[in-house]
Amino acid sequence: MKKVVNVLSIAGFMFFGAIQSTFAQEAAEESKTFHQELKQRFIEGGPEFMGIVLVALILGLAIAIERIIYLNMATTNTKKLVAKVDDALSSGGIEAAKEVCRNSKGPVASIFYQGLDRVDEGVDAAEKAVVSYGGVQMGLLEKNISWLSLFIALAPMLGFMGTVIGMIQAFDMIAVANDISPGVVAVGIKVALLTTVFGLIVAIILQIFYNYIVSKIDSIVNNMEDASIQLIDLLVKYKK
Repeated sequence: MKKVVNVLSIAGFMFFGAIQSTFAQEAAEESKTFHQELKQRFIEGGPEFMGIVLVALILGLAIAIERIIYLNMATTNTKKLVAKVDDALSSGGIEAAKEVCRNSKGPVASIFYQGLDRVDEGVDAAEKAVVSYGGVQMGLLEKNISWLSLFIALAPMLGFMGTVIGMIQAFDMIAVANDISPGVVAVGIKVALLTTVFGLIVAIILQIFYNYIVSKIDSIVNNMEDASIQLIDLLVKYKK
């Protein structure tokens, strides 16, 4: 029991001593710019894990930006497209409607084209084509999202691993110096805290982008489903 109390006392002394040392250093370096402070903290955290966390951030942001650009280009005014297809069916028939879809961008127009291309085989065949190609388009919308989820989970895990290694370094320093003063263990604990903070920051940033992308995909998919129902209704009316 006494050993457990001694260990807890040592850990508490190390933790509060490291915090006091960090605050004292921050007070002495208030004149530094944000960029300089961030660079210094990154270097102090160690290149091994901080570099991997930075790579996770860069790759995650690259995937997020690519998905956002793709999804924004895939977003179309479905009501306007349905109205154009309706007018084309009334005036020029199937070929005119297909031409409208060829000249329109986005997954909805591609789904419409596949349905119109099968309408000669019957409305049921057109509906099956719309459903099948809708699944293909949904897969394209969700491309690389799993990698973004991986980086969101990986960043804090790397940070926590750095925390464990930093604490091991702190205890190694205690063993070598045979002393538990804050100056001996401050470096190891600082590494532990910095890797955790940077890992969590990266995860938070990527999580915000991930939620935006998922909500954007859900919005496009809902529009696709609604537009597909309207297309089938138009085809049924046209066939009559």
